[in-house]
Amino acid sequence: MMFSLFFDESDTPLFRPPSEANSFLLRVTRGCAHNKCTYCNMYRGVPFQLVTDEEIDRQIALAKKYGGRHVRRVFLADGDALVLSTEKLLKILRKLKETFPNLERVSSYAAPKDILRKSVDELKQLNEAGLKLLYYGMESGDSVTLAHVNKGVDGPQSIEAGQRVRAAGMKLSMMIILGLAGAEGTERHAIETAKAINAIKPTMLGAICLMLYRGSELKEEFERGEFTPMPPAGLMRELGEIICRLDLPEDSECIFRSNHVSNYVPLKATLPAEKDKLLKDIELSVRELSKLKKWDVYNYS
Repeated sequence: MMFSLFFDESDTPLFRPPSEANSFLLRVTRGCAHNKCTYCNMYRGVPFQLVTDEEIDRQIALAKKYGGRHVRRVFLADGDALVLSTEKLLKILRKLKETFPNLERVSSYAAPKDILRKSVDELKQLNEAGLKLLYYGMESGDSVTLAHVNKGVDGPQSIEAGQRVRAAGMKLSMMIILGLAGAEGTERHAIETAKAINAIKPTMLGAICLMLYRGSELKEEFERGEFTPMPPAGLMRELGEIICRLDLPEDSECIFRSNHVSNYVPLKATLPAEKDKLLKDIELSVRELSKLKKWDVYNYS
């Protein structure tokens, strides 16, 4: 039985990874505690809130009533559930395990500053309690780029966050944003991001293309002529630079995907085994996208 369950009654927007389409979406926070990244408008205008214990229990009770034994996966929403104390998260995880006998996995988004507030031992406790997968938007490994988009951490901190998750035994789905440094910073962004991926060794790696959203500071920079976005072929060249520099252990299996709606070309591979094939696919994509007229298909909103 494939389905999604969601029982929060607020009118605030909810976002989840595509792979959590059939999960019970348990809202434990609303909004984003950081909410300052200049490329993002997901939770602009949404005051950050911690959902009360009573409300969390109500959602779980409804999921039990309508889903019961079919609940196998739970995703903790919103943007950074890991901002909760380890004690509160453990309490939620125990409740989920008690309520759903067929539960296989709990997952959540994880902002880098929230990860860094947890020790490896705390993350291990959460992993053992059932929080098996974290979705981490690293975006870039480059300190200059991260500072420019107000991510709240620098390159070494972004690497430390990812390494803590892996040291705790959790699966790590890590996202990078192609074009985030603009045309001016593309080489630096690619080089430092590849270094970060090599240092972290994520379980899964996703690449999305920068979208300039209405209401984001980065789009306003573009409109003032202070930021030069990358054309589609340039984004693929940047991805090629990143993948070319990856040096992951031969016995590792990092699942790579670029199937987000922002991507011009859907690509997939298992790294490092299929690195050469992926590079050939990227090269072909560059050739085809280079045929597009300059302003035909930028990601503007």
